[in-house]
Amino acid sequence: MLPSSDAPFIIASAQAASVFLDRDATVDKSVALINEAAHAGAGLLVFPESFIPAYPDWAWAVPAGQSDVLGDLYATLLSQSVDIPGPATARLCDAAREAGIYVVAGVTERNTEASGGSLYNTLLYIDDGGHIMGKHRKLIPTGGERLVWAQGDGSTLAVFDTPMGRLGGLICWENYMPLARYTLYAWGTQLYVAATWDRGEPWLSTLRHIGREGRVYVIGCCSVLRRADLPRDLADRFYADAGEWLNTGESAIVDPSGAVIAGPASAREEILYADVDPQQIRGQRWMLDVAGHYARPDVFGLTVDTSERPMSRAGSSHSDGPTAQRESADSPPASLNSPRS
Repeated sequence: MLPSSDAPFIIASAQAASVFLDRDATVDKSVALINEAAHAGAGLLVFPESFIPAYPDWAWAVPAGQSDVLGDLYATLLSQSVDIPGPATARLCDAAREAGIYVVAGVTERNTEASGGSLYNTLLYIDDGGHIMGKHRKLIPTGGERLVWAQGDGSTLAVFDTPMGRLGGLICWENYMPLARYTLYAWGTQLYVAATWDRGEPWLSTLRHIGREGRVYVIGCCSVLRRADLPRDLADRFYADAGEWLNTGESAIVDPSGAVIAGPASAREEILYADVDPQQIRGQRWMLDVAGHYARPDVFGLTVDTSERPMSRAGSSHSDGPTAQRESADSPPASLNSPRS
């Protein structure tokens, strides 16, 4: 689906700090940022990886043997995480509807379809009418993140049609998975979300490469985190030698030629804005379309397993579990969740 109009529009990336492990306060902040971006004319606002209730940076700082500390932090994260749908997503949906803006929000999600005790790193997609279009669970938590998040499955790989173009995305180092990137290209992504905790020159080069490779607009979005944002005991014990900024953000927006058109913003909270020209989406693919005329399906093939792999409860079926409740409540529009060739 190409943009429904030739008129330029605005996309935005919210580089902000979570209210650490406080879901409701971070949702309050998210609602304010949604309103701010919409007031500035943005049609799409992207939030960072696990913005609600916070990115678990302690997974990199607290040694694996500190089980009491890790257990306490996990218990707090679990209690402050997001059910989809649930009260937190309802507030985000209300804000998107009232502001008339599409929102992609990074959240830590509870596995309410099963035990409710495991967590996923999830991107939540909300349309400008306040409906949940779908979600994507990160396929592979990276390094220390595996102490926090479970693995997603192929059923949540999807792209979504919007009047601005086809919208999809991956989370942090999923963007280093060539086949995951290609899947989004093959499904026609034009607005590509790269929500992350990463920053620095290699990551910026990755955003630029994705833009140029896929001929897509890339919305790179990262949280910022100051040492002062953490609880005092956590900061003093495990971040004693850290400087003021534990993450400087460096969010950026890239166009289909690979040029940086907004940011990178460093060591500050800021909403980045960029104008999108639909002609750029169309015209950049005349020379390179990696899932079109520049592909060789006679030589290469990709199969994507989009089947759901639920953490099922023993002795119960989906028909009488919480999954049935989730699926029956305000069912989202169908997503494009099968590969095209």
